[in-house]
Amino acid sequence: MDKIFVDTNIVIDLLSKREEFYKPASRLFTLSDNKEVILAISSLTFANTFYLLSKELDTAKVKEILRKFKLLVKVLPMDDKIIDLSLNSDFIGFEDAIQYFTAIENKFEIIITRNLRDFKLSKIPVMTANDYLTMK
Repeated sequence: MDKIFVDTNIVIDLLSKREEFYKPASRLFTLSDNKEVILAISSLTFANTFYLLSKELDTAKVKEILRKFKLLVKVLPMDDKIIDLSLNSDFIGFEDAIQYFTAIENKFEIIITRNLRDFKLSKIPVMTANDYLTMK
């Protein structure tokens, strides 16, 4: 079973139902719901998603959405090591470095994102949701 780390943009695509990107995100999370893959996100993604969704919806609704969403993913912690690795990495984006090292430190095999260029330095496969679903 594939262990897939999901970047924030894919989570937002799903939960905000972004028209152009919703279908592949939905199909990816359906694989998790069907226990065909293990999906994980960082605790940073969970916090950022709450913040972004609460710009559009009231807090109670956002919490309800996230409670349901949490059933589909494992939320991985950030710790001193991940922050140190991120601060000392050659990644251009600090948040991307945090995402990457969270995946690596938790032994995830694939990163799914829409921003492939942000993960040029990755030592594990990085692909879009469409690319992954095409492989399945």
